[in-house]
Amino acid sequence: MATAETRESVSQGSPTDQPRRISRSSESRLSAPLARKRKRAALLFLLPACTMFCIYVIYPIISSIVLSFFNWDGMSDKVFVGLANYSELLHSDTFYVALKNNVLWLVLFLLAPPIGLAFALYLNQSVTGMRLIKSLFFSPFVLSGVVVGLVFSWFYDPAFGLLKLFVGHGIPVLGDEHYATFGVIAAALWPQIPFCMLLYLTNLTSINPEIIEAGRMEGATGWSLLWHVVLPQLRPATFLSVVLTIIGALRSFDLIAVMTGGGPFDSSTVLAYFMYDQAIKYFRFGYSAAIAVVLFLIMLVFIVYQLRRLLHADR
Repeated sequence: MATAETRESVSQGSPTDQPRRISRSSESRLSAPLARKRKRAALLFLLPACTMFCIYVIYPIISSIVLSFFNWDGMSDKVFVGLANYSELLHSDTFYVALKNNVLWLVLFLLAPPIGLAFALYLNQSVTGMRLIKSLFFSPFVLSGVVVGLVFSWFYDPAFGLLKLFVGHGIPVLGDEHYATFGVIAAALWPQIPFCMLLYLTNLTSINPEIIEAGRMEGATGWSLLWHVVLPQLRPATFLSVVLTIIGALRSFDLIAVMTGGGPFDSSTVLAYFMYDQAIKYFRFGYSAAIAVVLFLIMLVFIVYQLRRLLHADR
């Protein structure tokens, strides 16, 4: 008899458990409208940014893809030509020269992250006058591309440039089809290296010093400490510097426009300048849009590859 009453009391629950169940059910009923309000507020906050992104990013991309199937000079009616612009592009010698130069830009431009890391490790010290040295290292990044192009054009000048003082005789770097691209890339690396340095410096200040000390206690020194302890903590900075360097290499335009104009004989042109040349000089907007689509697809491949690597590394 007592056992049955005990089972009945257990099945019904103690009097103190019933208010708890009632309070939990009431909290769940109250939390559901609150969660909906929070989601609605989050969507409202995201709406302006998403609208701007669609207007200034998504819409131009779609418009460029659509325009690449037309022949249009900007004034007359558009004429649908299908894949004719892409076919002409694949049979153009200038396109392959520009593509080769873009690959060269990409390979040499990827020197900026490791050099920037070396400078960041050197500047990440607490010594007298380090702030002044940091500002001197970072100063090239604040200069505009036009100023950098003019400075290096004077530097390469075979008559009175500083390069003549180092070599002993004038070298027409920007006038030689074999050297022009390398000269422009060297000028572009001057501000790109401080940019990567700044990314690494910012990340170095956020590293927990206890992790470094733990690595030293485990016997890690020198390169082993850098490779196994420091670099894993700098993964976000490495991702940003590599991705932004790749984008900067593929969309290189301003220095080429200032220093060589794509010459001599289109030897230093890249896809971005080739696109500008066809649109502004020859009013071939459909053909220029086809070049832009190819450049966008190349950028997309590199960015997706880097994102996948970052996601796999975080798992």
